[in-house]
Amino acid sequence: MLVYQHLKKLDPDGARFSQVLRDTIDQLLNGEATGRYDWKTLFKTEKTHAGTLVEINLQREFEFDDGIDMDYRIEGIDVDCKYSQTFGAWMIPPEAEGHLCLLVWADDYESRWSAGLLRIERAWLNGGTNRDMKFTVKAEHRSKITWLWKDATLPENILLHLDDATRERILIPGKQKGQARVRELFRSVHGKRIGRGVVRTAAQQLDYMARVREGDKGRARPALRPEGIIILGDYQSHQAVARALGGPTPREGEFVAYRVVRATPEHGDRPQAEIDGVYWVVAKPDETGGVAPRLPEAQVGRGGH
Repeated sequence: MLVYQHLKKLDPDGARFSQVLRDTIDQLLNGEATGRYDWKTLFKTEKTHAGTLVEINLQREFEFDDGIDMDYRIEGIDVDCKYSQTFGAWMIPPEAEGHLCLLVWADDYESRWSAGLLRIERAWLNGGTNRDMKFTVKAEHRSKITWLWKDATLPENILLHLDDATRERILIPGKQKGQARVRELFRSVHGKRIGRGVVRTAAQQLDYMARVREGDKGRARPALRPEGIIILGDYQSHQAVARALGGPTPREGEFVAYRVVRATPEHGDRPQAEIDGVYWVVAKPDETGGVAPRLPEAQVGRGGH
């Protein structure tokens, strides 16, 4: 199938696709302005708009041509894009019959997503009893979907999945508390990729990324260093430290925080990272170790955080 092969060539592991879905959900939540992190807090009109935003953002990311009758033109074939937060609830319009549909599902609570292709046949669809005569794919015919990616991992909405006590500790109320919220985020969440959307929601400020960087002593990196905490960004040098520590590696626009201690012979074969000539390991809860090292700067030409 030409469209299938083209999409897999553009995005072999689905990383670009999954990031579009993560960014689109974050765009809808608009945490910078609203402080929201939970899909359930969206207005009904916002949820309805999600499908349009997914369609637009995928076209922007992959530079699909406009379709003639459907949304996209891919390898000379018209393709309609349908998104649903509920698996199987894609709303198929009558005019899509005979056309190829890109069916997309993402669930922030499960941190999973899927995308597949189906050429629509009327016999495979339910009803059309709703007001605008849209149909859904019958459950017994979902097996006919050719999956590009099935139950893949969606970048985690960290704030959504925290326990209530930790989340409340991070999300301190108040307009002037953005810096404090960002510090508490990196004080509390270690060994997990923290995306831009999470930092934006915590900061609720236009210059949210500045809340992390070196500079003023109140910023997260210098403020948390005395507590033994390092905040790795997407610089190549930081990614190398993350790999050496044995944890997840921050991708573009992401951070991973750790509390570290100097490596000693007692640490045995625990993963170690060299920072400025000294070896460090991820600290266990009962280990204390003083001030964390200052991380290496970005290489010339690399736009990291």
